[in-house]
This record gives sequence, C-alpha cells and structure tokens, in this order.
Amino acid sequence: METPLPASGRSLDFPLTVKMKLLALAPQFYVTDKRGRHIAYVKQKLFKLKEDIRIFSNEEQKNLLYTIAADRIIDFTASYSFEDARTGQDLGSIKRKGMRSLWKAAYEVHDAFGRPQYFVSEESAFTRLLDGIFSILPVISLFAGYVFNPSYLIKNTEGKTVMRLKKQPSLWEGIFKMEAFKPLPPADQQRLMLGLFMVIVLERMRG
Repeated sequence: METPLPASGRSLDFPLTVKMKLLALAPQFYVTDKRGRHIAYVKQKLFKLKEDIRIFSNEEQKNLLYTIAADRIIDFTASYSFEDARTGQDLGSIKRKGMRSLWKAAYEVHDAFGRPQYFVSEESAFTRLLDGIFSILPVISLFAGYVFNPSYLIKNTEGKTVMRLKKQPSLWEGIFKMEAFKPLPPADQQRLMLGLFMVIVLERMRG
C-alpha cells in the first residue's frame, strides 16, 4: 500500500521505518509510516562532488517531493539544505558539528531562517567505538550490524527530547526507526524527517 508524504500542514504518522539497501551502489531507502504504508523513496545521486539527495513518492522516481543539497564539497562543516520540490520553498537545513562528530555524532537542525531549532546527538560514544573496532575484523564484521546499533536523540532548544532515531538489528539491510515523543508542528516534523534522512546517509557506513 502506498501513501505519499503529506503536503505541508499535515502531520506524519509516526513511527516511521526506513529500510536501506546495504549493497546498492548509491544509498537508497524506503520509508513507511506507522500503518506500514509506503510514503517515500530516498536516493542519493552518484558521482556528485556535493551530496545530492532526492526524495520521491515511490521507486518509479516520477514524483519528486523534496531535495537535500550540500552547500560545499563534503567536509565536517558542510550544511545540507532542504527544499520542497513542488513549491521551491526553503524548508531549513542540517549541519554537522565539525570535529565533534569524529567521537560522537552531533548535528544542528536549522529553520528556514538559519536559526538553530533542534539538536541531534548520538546517545552512546561507546557504541560508536565498538562498532568501529568490530567493523574492521574479518568475519566478525559481518555481525556488527546486528550487535551494535547506534541511536540518536533529537532535542529542542529547551533541552527536551522530542524524537529518537534508532538503528534496528539487521544483518542484510539497514533498518532505522524514527519515533516522536512529543507533538510537533507539521512543518517541524517535515524538517526533522529530512534532517534524519541526511543523518542516515552520512552515518550509513557505521552500525
């Protein structure tokens, strides 16, 4: 069953489940809502010096919904902007927190005016360390994706947790779940969803 992402002003049906093909040449994943309805297909364009992510209504890629684009060639201070492909509206952006991400992943989600609105942080630096160690070991690395599953907390400017992104145990595909803990305006849900898509792309080689 397929139900495209709702237009601005309508809420998403959390939790959302993101399933990623691990063996695909370009990162691509499928998004379903709480009822198991397919709401989006996300794909990264290949051979680009800057990250370029496209969000379609389905795998046929005929109906482009959103785009995510980097403001520079990939580095630790790049900012990734969200745009509504249907209206051309600037929806905000997400920025990785520089060198801090080497130890524990950290991002800022900005609104359309560039103001920090939400903060994404990895829950456990220890899980990141173990994942890095076991991922380079022969044979054992095959099971790292089932044992070590990073999770990320999303907090507002008051320091309250509003959402969580967690990788689920899986051997042959990457599965992430987005949970919402507090009611959020539809525009914020949309912005956070796009931001977390980008987090998954940037962190895809881990866990």
